[in-house]
Amino acid sequence: MKPTVIVLSFNSEDTLGATLTRARLVADEIFVVDSYSSDKTVELARSMGAKVIQRPFENYGAQRNWAIDNLAVTRQWQLHLDADEWMDDVLVAEIKALREDGEHAGYFLPRYVRFLGRVLRHGGMNPTWHLRLFKTGAGRCEDRKYDQHFILTKGSSGRLGGAMIDDIRMPLSEWTARHNRWSDAEVEELHAEHTESRLKPDLRGTPAQRKRYLRQRYEQMPLFFRPFALFTYRYLFRLGFLDGVEGFIFWVLQTFWFRFLIDAKIWEKRYKTRV
Repeated sequence: MKPTVIVLSFNSEDTLGATLTRARLVADEIFVVDSYSSDKTVELARSMGAKVIQRPFENYGAQRNWAIDNLAVTRQWQLHLDADEWMDDVLVAEIKALREDGEHAGYFLPRYVRFLGRVLRHGGMNPTWHLRLFKTGAGRCEDRKYDQHFILTKGSSGRLGGAMIDDIRMPLSEWTARHNRWSDAEVEELHAEHTESRLKPDLRGTPAQRKRYLRQRYEQMPLFFRPFALFTYRYLFRLGFLDGVEGFIFWVLQTFWFRFLIDAKIWEKRYKTRV
């Protein structure tokens, strides 16, 4: 198999090089869809042989579906990555060993987070599973403002081994600023009209469907209580504390502060409608 690789980027010069270097091991056709970076992202991508197309950013789902619909893809398969995601040797070998006419129309890849220089291994979300490799014409991204997943429009899915590393290198000031913006998108998503092109929550379904089912259950818990419950579950019961200081910072910010911020904005929105 030699899939077309499609990468989304924005001011990604610190991580894009590693992403494209590893992508080159499985593909000879790479597109970078850039949201008008102001650093050297575009120059770096072109110097590494990628075809660069620039498009204003709306949200991840819209950007990915635009790429699916408009890029001049010539391969039978597509592999979608972010500019800070790189594949390890095992995952590269598993992709190269696949047959293009195999039994599945798509594959879930295991993703691990590398935070402050440490790959996190605990907390119940390492790895998470993401459908990123699929036949051209068989996959689309959910129509959501935040937390979008790819879905198969036809065929069955399988899983691959190895690891896709989400290598977070941005300073904490930028990381938290992005989470602040994502919390706005999450609140908007909770009040948006739902469309048909979404994952169906299913505890017995694909990894993405199970994750969406658990997210649905989380959203049914009381505001402000649920961030405490989630942090306790991930940091204590799922052994997040074993990831050291880096893990402590990650779990506090990701599963408590971020989720508490979302709840506070939901409460604020409700309060404004009462006064």
